[in-house]
Formats: sequence, C-alpha cells, structure tokens
Amino acid sequence: MADDPASLSIHPAAAVAARWSSYLQHDLRRSAHTVRAYEATAHRFIQFLGRYRGETIDAAALTSISAADLRAFLADRRAGGLGPSSAARELSGVRAFLKYAAEQQGSVAQLPRTRAPKRPRTLPRPAAPDDAVGLAENAAEAASEPWIGARDLAVLLLLYGAGLRVAEALSLTADVLPLGSTLKVTGKRSKTRIVPVVAAVREAIEDYARQCPYPLRGPVPLFVGARGGRLNPDLVRRAVAAARKRLGLPDTLTPHALRHSFATHLLAGGADLRALQELLGHASLSSTQIYTAVDAARLLDVYRHAHPRA
Repeated sequence: MADDPASLSIHPAAAVAARWSSYLQHDLRRSAHTVRAYEATAHRFIQFLGRYRGETIDAAALTSISAADLRAFLADRRAGGLGPSSAARELSGVRAFLKYAAEQQGSVAQLPRTRAPKRPRTLPRPAAPDDAVGLAENAAEAASEPWIGARDLAVLLLLYGAGLRVAEALSLTADVLPLGSTLKVTGKRSKTRIVPVVAAVREAIEDYARQCPYPLRGPVPLFVGARGGRLNPDLVRRAVAAARKRLGLPDTLTPHALRHSFATHLLAGGADLRALQELLGHASLSSTQIYTAVDAARLLDVYRHAHPRA
C-alpha cells in the first residue's frame, strides 16, 4: 500500500488512487498482488509529484502530466535502487493510472511519450528433470509431518508436471477431486485453461488427499497449511529454498523455475509452440517464444562441450 497513509490525505488525488484500486479489483478482476502493486505505484507517484511540483495534487493535476514529470519520477525511483525491469513496470502502472484518472474526469488521456528503461534480456533457467523431481522429493522428506511432506511433493510435482504458476496451484479447490486426466486451471485475469495431469502428478495429489487430516470436499482449498487454511505461497518457496540448499542446487531453481522447466522440456521434446502457449496460459505467443531461445541455448551448450571443432 502507500508508503505513508497519513501524509497521503493532504493530496485529494489519493481518492482517485483508491477508486482505481477498487476498479482493478472488482471490474477488471486483477489479482490481489497486482492490485496492491498498482495502488502503491499510484500513491508513490502522487507523493512524488507533490514534492516535485511543490503543490497539493488533485484529480485535475493528474490530467496535466508532462514528459518531464514522468522522467523525473523514473529518475527518482532509479536513484532509490529500482532496477530497469521494475522501473519499466512502474512506468506502465503510472500510465494505466493516469489513463483511468483522465477517464474519471470525462476526458481522453493525453499521455506524454516517455521511453521506459531498457530491460536486460534474460532467459529462464530450467532445471534438469532429475533435479526437478529430486528437489520435490527432498522437500517432502524434510517436512515436519508425513502429510505435509505428501502435500509439498504434490504441489511441486504439479508445478513441474503441469506447468502451473504457484498462485494457480494454490488456488485450486477440492472440487477437482477425484482427479481425471486433465485439470481446469484459472490463471491470470481469470482466464481458464485445461492442462493434462500425468500419472505421477495424479498419484501424488491423491496420496496427499488421503493423508490430509482436514476434509477436502467441495469449494475448500485443495492445498492447506498446518492449521487447515489455504497454503501460503511463502511456505512453498521456503521448502524449495531449503531443499535446494541441501542438494547443492543453484539459487535459480525456484518454484517458478519448475514451470520454466516444464515448458523447456516440452519444447525440446517436440511440442508445438501454439500448444505450449495454451498449456502455459500465455495471452501472447511472444511470451512463449522465449523458450525457443532457451532450447537453442541448451543445444549450443551441448555443441560447445561435445563438438571437436567447437
């Protein structure tokens, strides 16, 4: 949320940010994480603009933003240690907020052209199949109780075996039981897709369901914490980090890297790029095409290590 809620009250534009937050949540049905991040960005921009212009910022002021204002805001954020990728997301959030503010004033947003910081191109780092499965098994073995170990194994195999995001896996409800050969998943912006469930993943989830001490029936969370509430994603990340350390695996092997591994291994096995886009729930094919570069990088690495003229 805002850095200093008390000080924001001096800027009437803060009320616009609050309405925007509600609009994102209820009308656009954005995730709670996205809503928090965008609202915080709007409040930061309002606070900065007040300091930069030396005046109180109201709704009307949000319709008269110049390129210099945006450049100064980005410079301030970068000076605070924000990286280029995060700064680009910040600028995108500000633009979306200003567009909303203009529409609330009954006008069309005239947003100044400002180039976002150039993002370094980075490729996902997939895990080897043995490492992905070994990570899940090690996390399960280290759990405090057998049923929690079964749960962690089921979650991590679901990420790797079906390419789910952590939030997607933890949003599943017990309605999916008993599992069939496919699973309906709700992804970003409430878009649904169907993903296949391989035997190893299905068996892991069914084993967890048998051991779970809490009733898993109806619209309750499928994956629960020690007290029966929805499993916190931070617990998944901690379990992975601990297992990764015990196995001596690289820090890049995160829960989300298991999804990258799913995609890269499917592509290497001959999966069609359009089919992979559907399985991953990417809105744009360009998001999926990065995996072709990952696969090419892997082949080049093999070539360099194996070819006598490399």
